[in-house]
Amino acid sequence: MYAQALLAMSTFRWLRHLGGPGLLLLGIADSSVIPLTGSLDVLTIWLAASHREPWIYYAVMATAGSLAGSYITYSLARKGGKQALARKVSRSKTEKVLERFEKYGFWSIALPALFPPPFPFVPFLVAAGVLQYSRKKFLGALTIGRGIRFSILGGLGSVYGRHIISFFSRYYKTTVITLISLAVLGSIVAMVQFLRSRKGHVETATKQVL
Repeated sequence: MYAQALLAMSTFRWLRHLGGPGLLLLGIADSSVIPLTGSLDVLTIWLAASHREPWIYYAVMATAGSLAGSYITYSLARKGGKQALARKVSRSKTEKVLERFEKYGFWSIALPALFPPPFPFVPFLVAAGVLQYSRKKFLGALTIGRGIRFSILGGLGSVYGRHIISFFSRYYKTTVITLISLAVLGSIVAMVQFLRSRKGHVETATKQVL
């Protein structure tokens, strides 16, 4: 855990040093490859608080990174079908997620995109892909939700920059360790859900054979 904390802190420093491109890379990873709960929000606030560039620049870069990562997840789900959703959500919740998406469509992406962590957003991205939801509408909803969210965070960082920088400087290690803990917890939950879904599919297949 200590080694992971050191690696995460050095990675966070590197991304912070990159500035806007760092937000882009983190956004792609967070929404597709490696969910890093809260990291993108923290980095957006931090960079906006530093006033190196106008805060809107960081809001746009965070939104662009999140859009790119989310589109990767969406595209993979379009190819993977319901099995892709089963890997992200327990079997008992799969139909509920699909039902909500079929009912609310556009707003099933736009509204969850606004919610802060640890709200589980990825299942809705996967549901959009599984149901072959329109690419244009998907990107439009995501742009609205993420755009508003990161604009709010960037604006807060710009207005309260001095206090925010002071807070993060004092509790930097604590903040990073907390983010790591959330990421690890999220990974464990995802793994448990995946194993449950696998077990459910095996049991169903066994019953069909018998």
